[in-house]
Parts: sequence; C-alpha cells; structure tokens
Amino acid sequence: MKILFYDTKKYDKDSFEKARVSFPDIEIDYLEPDLSPQTASLAEGYDGVCAFVSSDVGAEVIDKLADKGVKLVLMRCAGFNNVDIDEAKAKGVTVLRVPGYSPEAVAEHAMMLALAVNRHVHKSYIRVRENNFSLAGLTGVNFHGKTAGIVGTGKIGAAMCRMCQGFGMKVIAYDMYPNKSLDFVEYVDLETLLKTSDLISLHCPLTDETYHMISEYTISRMKDNVILVNTSRGALINTADLIAGIRAKKFFGVGLDVYEEETNNVFENREDDILETSITSRLLSFPNVIVTSHQGFFTEEALLAISQTSLQNAMDYQAGSIDQANLVC
Repeated sequence: MKILFYDTKKYDKDSFEKARVSFPDIEIDYLEPDLSPQTASLAEGYDGVCAFVSSDVGAEVIDKLADKGVKLVLMRCAGFNNVDIDEAKAKGVTVLRVPGYSPEAVAEHAMMLALAVNRHVHKSYIRVRENNFSLAGLTGVNFHGKTAGIVGTGKIGAAMCRMCQGFGMKVIAYDMYPNKSLDFVEYVDLETLLKTSDLISLHCPLTDETYHMISEYTISRMKDNVILVNTSRGALINTADLIAGIRAKKFFGVGLDVYEEETNNVFENREDDILETSITSRLLSFPNVIVTSHQGFFTEEALLAISQTSLQNAMDYQAGSIDQANLVC
C-alpha cells in the first residue's frame, strides 16, 4: 500500500518510520508541502494520503484526490473539522482519524497553561534571565479548593478532570453525554459552569453547535478573574470578544494552544514574515495571556501512538475491517 504523507516535519518522519517497521506492506513517501488544491494532484498513483490538523481537506481537494484514484485519507489527528465529509461520502473517499492517541498529553498541556498563566511563569522566566528577581506583579492564586469547569468530558476532558481533582479542586463539567466513569464530577448546565468556575478548560470538538461557544455573552456570564484555557480548536472562541474581555479585565489569565486564524502559523517558523492578521500579536501583547504553538499533542508517546494508529487504519482499510471508532466517513 502506497501512502503520500503531506506536511512532513522531521519528527513526523522519525515517528512514522519507527512505527512502519511493524507494517512492512506500507510504503510512504514524504512531502514538505501541506495538502491543498495545488498539491492534491501529486497523490496520483497512491492508495491514500496522510493529512494533519491544518491540511485543506475541503471539497476541491477531495474531488482532485478522487480524480487521481485516491480513496483513503488518513488524518493523523483527532479532529476532522477541516474535512468536507459530505463531499468525501459523495466521492467514495474513506476518511480515518486517530481519536485517542494520548489524552494525557493534551490534558497535561492544558494544566500546564493554567498553572503557568496563574503563577506568571512566562513573566518570571524572562525577568530572572535579566537578573530581575522582583516578585511584583507575580501573585497567583491557589488552585486547591477552587472550582474547575471542564467543557467536554471525552478522553482528554476526563484526563483533565482527574488532574484537577488531584489538585484538590471541585470539578464540575458540561457535556451532552456525561462520562459515567467520572463519579467525582458534578455535571451542570453551561450557564452554571460559567458562573461558578474559577478555571474553565475547553475539551470539545468544533461543530456547528460549538462554534464561538465562548463569545461576548458567555464571557459576560463568567466569574470575574476566571482563568480560561483552550487546547481544542481555536474557533470555539470568538477572538474579538475574547480580546474585548481581556481588555475589560474579565480574566485573571488566558492560556491558548489554539486560536482562530492560526492555520498559516501552525508548526511553521515565521519569525521573518509579516503576519497576515494581527490576531496573534494582539493576543501576545497582553501580560496575562500565554499562547503556545498547537503543541498539546507533542510528546514522544503521542507521536508514536499517532503513527501506529494511522498505519493500522491503513491496513484495516485494505483488509475491510475498519475500526468504527476511527471512522470519520
């Protein structure tokens, strides 16, 4: 089976080549460019392509892949909001994903962001490097005894719930489908979660229903001095409304591993570029905001799990025994 791998970074190739030892029937060619309408035609002669969270898997790309005989798209990530599912179904293209590569990796990153923005680690790190050991402006709060509100309690959200419990926090959650294994979590409606949480962490997929779920209205319902963390999808938050809330001093801190309009920035070195949008620079201008580079998944364990599951998805597709949990369409 021949797979064309798009948007290759060194760590991608290293982890997939390590995993491929167990899948000798799979041949992979690696490309640096990402999947797009301009690069889709390069997949001619391949059985499938491997794409990522920032890849364009829209209708035009699906059409071009199908025209070249490609019937399989392997998403080496959990999310698939960048996939035109209806077009894939219409063209008979199967899309598979990796829904549970390492929930703990993302949850740990979310907790790291919450802790770092709470204790101003980003500011103190820079100060000490300049021989400034002042504590002025670095006061944080105890998480112990506070209320954590977790939006979405799938595998990642559940891991975050357990971490918050370990810090001695009261854990409440909002999810249309409560996780019965979390017997220490109190499920509440979103309004109650917003009103009572000291820490709010987003762990839900991006859908029509969750798009801009954090907006001017929901921000107004939050407690003052709340900490907000997002490691899921940028468009869960209306960035203009978030910036307005930050300026209004609604938030004690904000930690973002994802944000709107991040697509051109994801995993790229753009230090010499003029950015197309001011969103990133505006967010970075606030002293109580930490933005990281969509790296919540980025651990050795997660990379290996992504590689192994993606390659197993390819073999399962070829054998006609697809794991339904990994099937997008």
